[in-house]
Amino acid sequence: MDLHFAGLIVGAGSFLIIGVLHPVVIKAEYYYGKHCWPFFALAGALCCALSLFSANQIASILLAVLGFTLFWSVRELFEQEERVKKGWFPANPNRRQK
Repeated sequence: MDLHFAGLIVGAGSFLIIGVLHPVVIKAEYYYGKHCWPFFALAGALCCALSLFSANQIASILLAVLGFTLFWSVRELFEQEERVKKGWFPANPNRRQK
């Protein structure tokens, strides 16, 4: 019986990517506001494009997962701003509020 670890690697990688990006979105909104969303969108597009050219299937899948998670982070930036307005997360007192 052959064991195939690709699914476990992709699952663990996806879990790690989502887990890392969650606090990154919170910190990005805290320090830069929702206006940094183009960075996340551009990084997501770059990762998705790179996934098309990756020779390694697992790397290609993880790049695509990272890309789409970065796209999702754009939405989360806007939602994080609303959470801050509701008082669920602290606002940055040093950042000029718009």
